[in-house]
Amino acid sequence: MSAGLITEALSPQHWHEVDWSIVGPALIAGLLVLATHVPLGLQVLKKGIVFIDLAIAQIAGLGVIAADALGWEPQGWAVQAAAVAAALSGALLMTWLDKRWPDIQEALIGALFVLASSVGILLLAGNPHGGEHLKDLLVGQILWVTPGQLWAMAGLSALVLALWFGAGARLGRAGFYLLFALAVTASVQLVGVYLVFSSLIMPALAVRHAPPKRQMPLAWGCGALAYALGLAVSAMLDLPSGAVVVLAMALLCMATSSLVPRSAPRA
Repeated sequence: MSAGLITEALSPQHWHEVDWSIVGPALIAGLLVLATHVPLGLQVLKKGIVFIDLAIAQIAGLGVIAADALGWEPQGWAVQAAAVAAALSGALLMTWLDKRWPDIQEALIGALFVLASSVGILLLAGNPHGGEHLKDLLVGQILWVTPGQLWAMAGLSALVLALWFGAGARLGRAGFYLLFALAVTASVQLVGVYLVFSSLIMPALAVRHAPPKRQMPLAWGCGALAYALGLAVSAMLDLPSGAVVVLAMALLCMATSSLVPRSAPRA
């Protein structure tokens, strides 16, 4: 969108009323993504492997693209199985890479992201709708989530959270990667790669200096407010929802980071 179109959209006479029958389900989708991504994001930031989200999300998306190239039904179970299988394979590969080359783990994860992206582009090269598919994968279609997608996401989120808070450290390295892959596979098809990465990393960055007991509620609150504000603004100005939510989250997380009380330094 050009600067002139953005300026025109921002003028008050072009504002639209927020249709909460559309924005409401999208907000629920964002909250479900945050439910699992906030605790996982705090752990990812602690481990220093921030590219893992992008890599697994892109690998899951590659599974969806491959299923589409085979002519499978877009919303069918076969496509979901392909996405899960791709993401779990990526998680197992990252587990092995972590054991084999821990000193260059982050670089290898970044390389996997680039490889998965490139293979996806090649698979879409002969598809007349390839550009649209790629855009949907990256930016998502959060405004068009269906009740069935929300119920499925709610069930998976409950499972992931139960395993995360119930098993905790007993999951081990492989368990963490596999749980992470399950959460990301579902969310990337719901909101797109950009929002998945933002939901995972930005709230965690915003609260990294807060006292440990306050980090999770602050991160959840910051992320939830970003989704609500971003979706409302995008609806009023008729702008792409995913991009507006990412910008809202960046601004709110920067504000939160500057205002949050810092914990005392450890000895």
